[in-house]
Amino acid sequence: MKSFSFMRLSLWVYLAIFFAYLLGPLVIMSATAFNSPSFPRMTPWECLTFEWFAALFRDERILNGIWNSILVGAGTVVLSVAMGLAGALMLTQIWPKLRATYYTIIIAPILIPGVVLGISTLVFWDRINRMLGLGADSWLSNGLFLTIIGQSTFIASYCMLVLVARLQRYDTALTEAALDLGATHAQAFRKVLLPFMRPAIASAAVLAFLASFENYNTTTFTFGEYPTLTIELAQKVRYGITPAISALAFIIVVLTVIAALANEASIRRKELVAAARQKATVEELESGRLRLPGFLSSNAAAVALVVVACATVAVVGTASVYSPAQCIADVQEQKRLETEQRIQELRRQRELRRQEQLEQQGSSPAPAPSAPATGGSSGFGGAFDPGNLSGGSEDGAEAEQDPQDSGAGSSSGFGGAFDPGNLSGGSDDSSSGN
Repeated sequence: MKSFSFMRLSLWVYLAIFFAYLLGPLVIMSATAFNSPSFPRMTPWECLTFEWFAALFRDERILNGIWNSILVGAGTVVLSVAMGLAGALMLTQIWPKLRATYYTIIIAPILIPGVVLGISTLVFWDRINRMLGLGADSWLSNGLFLTIIGQSTFIASYCMLVLVARLQRYDTALTEAALDLGATHAQAFRKVLLPFMRPAIASAAVLAFLASFENYNTTTFTFGEYPTLTIELAQKVRYGITPAISALAFIIVVLTVIAALANEASIRRKELVAAARQKATVEELESGRLRLPGFLSSNAAAVALVVVACATVAVVGTASVYSPAQCIADVQEQKRLETEQRIQELRRQRELRRQEQLEQQGSSPAPAPSAPATGGSSGFGGAFDPGNLSGGSEDGAEAEQDPQDSGAGSSSGFGGAFDPGNLSGGSDDSSSGN
């Protein structure tokens, strides 16, 4: 019994850690959309604000990226679902010995990196454009066309897998019966096979749209003049982001949750109707009045959907009347006061260090005067000693006072070469001889 309780506790702990790992980043990013700092952060919390949602709807680049993503997603859905359905039908009707090879070829684009698909799409259609002699601005080199083609090359494989799973449960005898009753192949496909495949087609379409909406690796080489939302977000992350990105993430999360709850509530509603039909009488079936239990009391998804819808309406209503200006002003004033306190503290510490240095200099003995360098005691052998310019020391000073002695002898630094008496030959005898 204790081991069973421990296993249950361990399972709950594991589930808590697992969902915290998956949903934790989304919760934190959603919370940063309501914090007032200009950089997305959850702590420290400053002021509750809704201005980042307004900033998001004023950002033309983000809005343009969302519109381009919707266009690309719609084109990718049409092309990918069509190719996926054709591939699924071909896979179920092809010669059994070729199914493995055909399946490998169809699945291969999923295994190829998106970067390779983007580059190959760009190079291939550029070569086709040149072969047809079209200009650089033709529809073959249009970013919208290239992006749809590049994404459809691997998203069609995902669609085919979804459709094959549904098609394997199809009874081909239904199509054969329709043909025996005089229906054409197109009529049998439209009235028999297509209604059976409708749920799988809807699932494949949703999968294709989501895969196209979030794709970046392939789109980054093909978007041209039509940057999608992922391209715009990548550029904003490169040059600096704001909580407006968090606001966009919060809106996407809320829309996803609402769509999931609505789908779950619809499925639960169908289950309740089917259960009521089984218990209904003939009169109730003929009149169409079935006794259904309370829609909210027996449908948890519907309850959650109502709660989320009410919370959304409350947030929108609060955002229309709430103004965080006073709170932001108080926070800025508090930051200013904290900055002044830090500056004063730094000045006080600097003054204390200066006083300590002065005290240390006052307590240390004065250094003794150094003796003048003589001879070769200097780093350059006394070459820059002023006393060496006339021969060096006291004799040089006496030579300056007696120019005759300095001119006649060779004790000067230049051997008397600059003595005026040497210009005419050198001595008094030569001057008297002249």
